[in-house]
Amino acid sequence: METLLITRRLPDPVLDAARARFDVTLRDDTTPMTVDELADALGTYDAILPTLGDQLKAAAFAGAIRTRLLANFGVGYNHIDVAAARAAGVAVSNTPGAVTDATADIAMTLMLMTCRRAGEGERLVRKGEWAGWHPTQLLGQHVSGKVVGIVGMGRIGRAIARRCHYGFGMQVVFHNRSTTDAGVPAHHLGSLAEVAAACDVLITAVPATPETHHLIGAEVFAAMRQTAVFVNIARGDVVDEIALIAALQAGQIAGAGLDVYEFEPKVPEALKAMEHVTLLPHLGTATLEVRTAMGLMAVDNLVAFFDGKPLPNPVQ
Repeated sequence: METLLITRRLPDPVLDAARARFDVTLRDDTTPMTVDELADALGTYDAILPTLGDQLKAAAFAGAIRTRLLANFGVGYNHIDVAAARAAGVAVSNTPGAVTDATADIAMTLMLMTCRRAGEGERLVRKGEWAGWHPTQLLGQHVSGKVVGIVGMGRIGRAIARRCHYGFGMQVVFHNRSTTDAGVPAHHLGSLAEVAAACDVLITAVPATPETHHLIGAEVFAAMRQTAVFVNIARGDVVDEIALIAALQAGQIAGAGLDVYEFEPKVPEALKAMEHVTLLPHLGTATLEVRTAMGLMAVDNLVAFFDGKPLPNPVQ
């Protein structure tokens, strides 16, 4: 029976499925593994089921390697140096699809909370400072019928577009590295700046790759309307956080809704101090059903690989 390290606790059905096929070691710790810890693990286990933040950088692959598969828990894999893994003879898989709807729902949550100033309102009530309704209290922005700009029209981008178009009657504009069908009436614009200038809400839904690092920066924020809101449910380092803070402080944009951060879990004090920013603790896939489905998908990749079958979800 092959040995498997699961780097953090997963829902019980996932652990049960893994234990039915593998000799499982569960690292019962909520913090990411370091490069040194993973270098040791790569020489110890036949497979590893890692997740966000586990530092599988090039240095982790420098020693003796026993591991044959990294079955990543999550669609994003920017914590894994895939080229270094491949050079060391280690395959990598991920869990696309399972995360789509839950992540799109969080994009809607952030859009609504920020545009309607829901976070500010909840804090007001919790502090006991709400003096009652009046006509000009916490006036936010209407969402229905506005223009949403989506950066990245993959599975999650299309799920966001559906929700915005059918749920709120929003017009959809988007920018994608290749021409694609948004699944709803939408306009593909030729540049990020064009999308930023055209929309009332700009939502980032691209994967974290070297090409998308700081994709959203000062030029994009400068192109946005002063009344526009920015939402990020992708990965933190897709956004130049310093540029975002500067744009918010200067009033270049009206607000931001963030589920991810450039140096997660560190959140800049400047962001925490701003009332017009909604901050969530990376809740994109945080439902029991979705996390279970993600884990079972990772186990399916493990079983297929060690049964000599093609990986269902290989990272290319």
